[in-house]
Amino acid sequence: MQEKILNTATEMFLQYGFKSVTMDDIAEKLGISKKTIYAHYSTKNKLVQAAGSHLLQSISEGINKVRSRNLNPVIENFEIKRFVNQHLKGEKTSPHFQLKKYYPKIFNKLIEEQFNVLENCVEDNISRGIELGYYRKQIHIPFVCRIHFVGMMGIKDKEMFPLEEFSEGDLTEEFLNYHLRAICTEKGIKTLEEFKATS
Repeated sequence: MQEKILNTATEMFLQYGFKSVTMDDIAEKLGISKKTIYAHYSTKNKLVQAAGSHLLQSISEGINKVRSRNLNPVIENFEIKRFVNQHLKGEKTSPHFQLKKYYPKIFNKLIEEQFNVLENCVEDNISRGIELGYYRKQIHIPFVCRIHFVGMMGIKDKEMFPLEEFSEGDLTEEFLNYHLRAICTEKGIKTLEEFKATS
C-alpha cells in the first residue's frame, strides 16, 4: 500500500502541483481513508519529500538507461531531455515552482541530490565528447557542469520565463543549443545541426 500511495501522490503532485494536492485528494483517488495514508506518511511534508526523492530516483534510472546506449555525446543530451520531458508533467502547474515556494527545505535537499546526479552525467558526457572530438579540449569540466546545472534550473523560473511567452520544452531545447554551441568543436556543431535538421 505504501508504494501505491507514493506512486499516486507523485503522479498527482506532478499533474496538479505540490501545494494544490491535499491528503484528502490522494485518499479519494486511491479509494482509501486519509488515516491509511497517515499510517505510512505521518505528515504531508514527509509524503512530499518521499515523492520528490522517488521522482528523482526514477529519472536518474532513466537517464542511466539512456547513457548505457553509448550514443554520440551531442545527441545524448537531446535523448536525456526527451526522456525527462516525457516523465515530468505539470508544465502549467509548475511543480518545481510550488516545491520551491511552499516546501523550501525539501526543495533545497532535492536540488542538492539532483546536482549530484546531473554532475556525474554531464562530466561523463563532456569527457567522452572531448575524447571523440565533438567538444573542445580546453573545457574546464567542473565549471561547465555547474553552468549546465544553473542554466537548467534557471529556465524553470516562471517569473523570468513566464509560460505565456516560453514553453518548458522550447526552453530546454534552446538551452541545450546554447550550451552545446559553447562547447562543441566544428565536428560537434556539424553533428548538432544534422541532428536538428532530422529531428
